[in-house]
Amino acid sequence: MPLTINNYSDGILHDVTFEVEKGENLILLGANGVGKTTLAKVLCGLLPSDAVNIDGMIPSQTYGEERAKRINYIPAKMEVFDSYLSVEEFLALSHFNTEISIDEALLKLNISHLKIHSCQTLSSGESQLVLTASALLHGAVYTLFDEPTANLDPTRMKMLFALLKNDTSLPSKIIITHNLDLAYRLGFDVLYLKEGQIAFHGTSKAFFDQTHLDTLYGGSVQKINDHVVVAL
Repeated sequence: MPLTINNYSDGILHDVTFEVEKGENLILLGANGVGKTTLAKVLCGLLPSDAVNIDGMIPSQTYGEERAKRINYIPAKMEVFDSYLSVEEFLALSHFNTEISIDEALLKLNISHLKIHSCQTLSSGESQLVLTASALLHGAVYTLFDEPTANLDPTRMKMLFALLKNDTSLPSKIIITHNLDLAYRLGFDVLYLKEGQIAFHGTSKAFFDQTHLDTLYGGSVQKINDHVVVAL
């Protein structure tokens, strides 16, 4: 059940073509405004295109449970339609995966205490973890995470890194991030966008070769002791 996009172009992206097999993971990298979030929304069918295909299904032309079970988009920020919606009620809307309960998802992310809280009262970091819990409960074949660690403190970031790295309940993860150290430590294949085009698509090892990093980032990024840091 491969996820494919063939020769997709719009006002931001140009001739984008790649494939992700079920069970594979991918990191999407690139500068601000290069089209990463746009690409994610196209892949999920939130923006219309017949260039995307998942085993014969075009996401933007498919609705309901058929699409939900195959692909899911986790945004960078939680938005709720009802200011009185509790965390439990919010998560119930995403609960397609019968192999995990809401309580189990909350426990896995160490946020069981938030179950009865209103979504509107959550901090940005708490919201991020609730969104991740919703991804586990959704259980789509392909899950796209948009900056999943952006609002997390170091302890929670380490916890989420371990989940993204080791948890097998989500068959394929596509992760948008600006955190190069996170991307490097995850070790997933990398797709790098530059000026709306694919400038690199290959292994983590090849992307994070220091010579390659120098070419892309002009010496502002270095590998030190098995971590990638900004050379301030």
